[in-house]
Amino acid sequence: MLKLIHIFGWFLARCPEAFSRALAAALGDLIYVLPTRRRRTILANLHHAFPEMGEAARRAIARTSCRRTVELALLLLVSPHYSTEQLRGRFQIDPFFEKELNENAESPEAAVAIVPHLCLMESLTLLPTLTAGPCPPIATIYRPLKQRALEDWVLRTRQRFGMRLLSRKEGFAEAIQMIRDKKVVAILFDQNAGNTGLLSTFLGRVCSSTELPGMLAAKYNTRYVAVWTERTGFWRGVLKMEELPKPATAQEGVFIANDWFEKKMIAEPAFRTDWLWLHDRWRTQDQANRRLQLKHRRDALPDEIAWRGWDGLPRNTRIWIRMPNWLGDVVMALPLIRAIQQARPDAQITLLARKQFTAFLNCLPGIGRVITLPPKNSHEEGTFFADCALEYPDTHILFTNSFRGDREAKRIGAPQRFGILRPGKSRPLLTHHWALPSGLDEATIHQTELWRQFLGSFGLEQPIDFTPFSINDFSHAESYTLQCKASIGLICGTENEPAKRWPVDQWRALIERFPEERFALFGTKKDRAITAQVAEGFSADRVMDLAGQTSINEFAQELAACRALVTNDTGGMHLANMLGVPVVVIFGPTNPIRTGPCFTAPKALLQPPDCGQTGGGSIADVTPERAAEALQEILAGQTDA
Repeated sequence: MLKLIHIFGWFLARCPEAFSRALAAALGDLIYVLPTRRRRTILANLHHAFPEMGEAARRAIARTSCRRTVELALLLLVSPHYSTEQLRGRFQIDPFFEKELNENAESPEAAVAIVPHLCLMESLTLLPTLTAGPCPPIATIYRPLKQRALEDWVLRTRQRFGMRLLSRKEGFAEAIQMIRDKKVVAILFDQNAGNTGLLSTFLGRVCSSTELPGMLAAKYNTRYVAVWTERTGFWRGVLKMEELPKPATAQEGVFIANDWFEKKMIAEPAFRTDWLWLHDRWRTQDQANRRLQLKHRRDALPDEIAWRGWDGLPRNTRIWIRMPNWLGDVVMALPLIRAIQQARPDAQITLLARKQFTAFLNCLPGIGRVITLPPKNSHEEGTFFADCALEYPDTHILFTNSFRGDREAKRIGAPQRFGILRPGKSRPLLTHHWALPSGLDEATIHQTELWRQFLGSFGLEQPIDFTPFSINDFSHAESYTLQCKASIGLICGTENEPAKRWPVDQWRALIERFPEERFALFGTKKDRAITAQVAEGFSADRVMDLAGQTSINEFAQELAACRALVTNDTGGMHLANMLGVPVVVIFGPTNPIRTGPCFTAPKALLQPPDCGQTGGGSIADVTPERAAEALQEILAGQTDA
């Protein structure tokens, strides 16, 4: 292999430069156009870094960066076959930089130089031969190759002009000695440093950075400089240097380096096109089994927030969540979403939801945004999912269990797609799943707890907060006047099973047991046939029929204004419980263990006599007397309070 590399480099060195330029362009374009994971990584990195930039501009940068990456690779092959004079004809040193080098050689002063991964960074090994005057001893720390012959070739070709290469594998004793001897050590600083690096940010996203430059500079009180090659043409550039503030600590050295490079990226287009976006700089915190936590062996995020003067971390990790299809399930998922927000303070949460839930979800605090899903099999789907894919979400969590939801996630294209895998069901469009444990009976576990275990398999360790939401958390767009303040709310219908509905005559009997109270009947337009029967004969001032007259946000305001709610097992029950409204819930065939109210607000769960804990009885067997007694206890508790 080494022989082939040598021959190919020799061939390129003797070809017209136009051939090498064309080859770099062709191979770079191939990397750019092939639908690979790397291509998506490049485009996603650019979209995260420059979301305000147009897609066409980002794609132009991506394409150029791919070409520049190949240009770097070809330079590595061809430079050993160029003479000193040929290389000096292609690369020059900036006058200011040369002056600094000459002065440092005459009056030695230790320095740590940070080097970014720009496309012509290898030309920095030419420094000793590019200066007209004296040059101080310079070494750079590199990651050694496993193949011995290739490693020897790299050392031989890169050190031929006097720049020394120090292997990371051998430790940093030699680099430290060079610093003590007032020499210069250069270090590539903008790669992913893995689990041993410092958790920090770069371009607003959490990453792992090497502390080595800052550690050396701070410990030995050296100069701290940035060194790079400004590309002026194909295999041509000017080597430059910029003085940086001296760091007081190793982690401040990380902050200074990342901040300097971010500003260069924003201010100078060449830095954007010449950086190797193929590198997955931000992958440290994206392991699937740790995705929903933000923990690291070395965490500098609190200190960086203070150093930069931020109020908190930028929310640039894109977590998309496919919400359930029923109101009750949507509400039961909210404590988990709140936990994800707390566990990943760098996450921007995007909820994908059916149209009837988007106005409600948009009012929740801390949600980045809510996207309305198009109707099933509509002509809008193609454009919708193509547009979503261009936002490059990082992770897609599905609370749904349907093939439709999985197909949506696949079309959006997040590299991580999480869902629950149940026995006998295949979910091939997911990238990762949590298999339901064998022997787990879902009837004996609350839906929210099941979801907690699911998300726990992907790193969620944050305790679940079941504190109700305040109605003041909602910023309702519509102007609305409350109609049932201080009333007792009743939900007499359900959105699906008739067997879940308490009989009309029993609702009427309950109302009659509280002659001094005002009642408000809630429901959908479909429930009006039921609520009309319940309200018949009662004064409209005492029993208000509001079924079908409120939007979901108005419904939430009305519920929050109620003293208590008596309800069937339906979505409105969960909404009231989420808002802290005391509820009396009448169960029959359904399972209160599985779908009971989960927020920490007063509640009474009524089941038919002799009914199992997991449901299965007739709801009609719950008497008005039992419901009245439970309601009276809740109202009495409010009076006592």
